[in-house]
Parts: sequence; C-alpha cells; structure tokens
Amino acid sequence: MISKTIRTILHALSYGNIEVEASRRLADIKKLDAMRIFFKTLDTKVYNGNHEVPIRLYFPSEEAMSGEPVEGEKYPVLLFFHGGGWVTESVENYDRVCSRMAQSTGHIVMSVEYRLAPEYRFPVPLEDCYAAAKALYTGHLVLPADPDRITIIGDSAGGNLAAAVCLKARDTGDFAPKKQILIYPAVSNCYTKKSPYKSVQENGQDYLLTAVKMEDYLKLYESSTEDRQNPYFAPILAKDLSHMPETLILTAEFDPLRDEGEEYGKRLKKANNYVEIHRIPDALHGYFALGIRFLHVQESFEIMNCFLNKS
Repeated sequence: MISKTIRTILHALSYGNIEVEASRRLADIKKLDAMRIFFKTLDTKVYNGNHEVPIRLYFPSEEAMSGEPVEGEKYPVLLFFHGGGWVTESVENYDRVCSRMAQSTGHIVMSVEYRLAPEYRFPVPLEDCYAAAKALYTGHLVLPADPDRITIIGDSAGGNLAAAVCLKARDTGDFAPKKQILIYPAVSNCYTKKSPYKSVQENGQDYLLTAVKMEDYLKLYESSTEDRQNPYFAPILAKDLSHMPETLILTAEFDPLRDEGEEYGKRLKKANNYVEIHRIPDALHGYFALGIRFLHVQESFEIMNCFLNKS
C-alpha cells in the first residue's frame, strides 16, 4: 500500500499539462550520471530512407563487446524503444536503464534514437523503430545477433512502438519477431472520461502520469485525429491479433495505463498467442527506470528472465 505521506507528495507532483521544452529539460537531467563512464556501449546507425537513425548497443560483458560469440553462439538481443510519451527522453537518458538491462538479462541491448513528436509526428517515430528492427532482423548490422533470440521491448510509449512494430512486421512479412516485452504500454487512443478502462478513471490523477498528460501526449503524437483509429497508432484497435510473437506484459498497479495493457494481453491470448501478464503491486508508471535495488525493478527482471529463458 502507498502511505498517506507518499500520496500527498504524489498529489503535489501530479498536475498540469505537458509543456514540451520544460519536460525535455527535466528529462535531460538524467544525462548527468557519473556511472555512464562504466557502461559498455557502442554507437552505430541504421537508415530510414535518407535519415540516419542513431543506435546505441549495450553489452553485458567485455566478451560480448568484443564481438566474439561465447562458445560459438550468437548473442540474444533486446531491441529497446524508450518511453517518454513520444515527446521526451532519449537513448542517453536511458543509459543506466539499458546498461542494467544488458547486465541483468545477459542480452545485448540495442536502443533506438527515434525522432520525437511534435517535430516528427506519427508515423515517423514508428518508421524509425521499424527500420531499426528490420536492419537487425535481416542482418544489416555488424552485431552477433541470433534472429531467433531477438526480443522487441519498450516501456510506455516505447511499449506502444514495440507492439506496433510487431503488428507491422506480421502484416508485411518483412521479418518475424519471436518475442515481445511490453512494459506498462500505451496501446489505447483515449484518456478522457470516455475511456472504457477503469484504471484511467481511478489512477488518472495523483499518480504522476495523469490522464490529462496522456491526452496531451496523444495530441502531440498524432498527425491528424484520424490517426487515433489506426492500429499502428493504438495497437489495441487491431481486429486481427493472430500470429503475433510470444508476449510478456508488465503493468503497474497505480497506473492509468494498467487496464489497457492487460486488456491487450487478453486479446492476444484470445487470438491463440502465448501471453504472460504480470501486474506489479504498489508500482507507479515509470518504475522501471528506478534503481536496480528497487524491489519492483528486481521483481520485473525476475519475471523477464523467466520469460526470456523459456524455450
């Protein structure tokens, strides 16, 4: 349970609309991280048409970074799309998260610097992520990756992009993701009182991420109101969810996005896909970016590793 004192603090912090530049400056504080010098990383790029999409690779060990497969095997890869409402955050801001993810899972993590709204609206961020995924799956990166052990993963808006990339890959046949991990994903298209999800009404204020802010994010991401009916914009709208990757969905108890993420998992399961849904008790939206000593993060990695290691 969340204490009365913490609830008071959360209430004080959960206010207002999204002001893009102020939100970006606040997010960029995470770049001031003394631990970054210890991260094992390599920067590269892929192309979406004529646009260079920056990529950062995080390695679980020196052996992995050398490019020499351990015992003759190629490395598993987590293809990661960061959160931030499609508007804020960056690969650099997620350095600590991705480095920890590589070390905790034994995977190489490939983090994608997709372009942000409102300067680049839907479908540009999705297309950047899709181009990165296609390059990885089709062997156009100098990376010892095993296509059968690539998992597409994202948190929040990144979970939306991960789900949309998997949907589009299924539709086009360009490549075939085997697994996806969606961490409190934003897969719906409405956060007003018209939302069918109880968590939007119950958790839509006083828990940092508010329903008002989610509506702002959608307005900044969409190119037109018609986008909200596009399943690549809101994956839960997809009428056909058959032949999708094995899926792990993690949700947070006190999160307005909780119910839509769980409902998306139920619909995937109804379409005969393998799905695991885990709700993290007492957790708030964004908890995955907290330190590894945080119990919710430890629990999440235990669940993720069981899912990743399942044959």
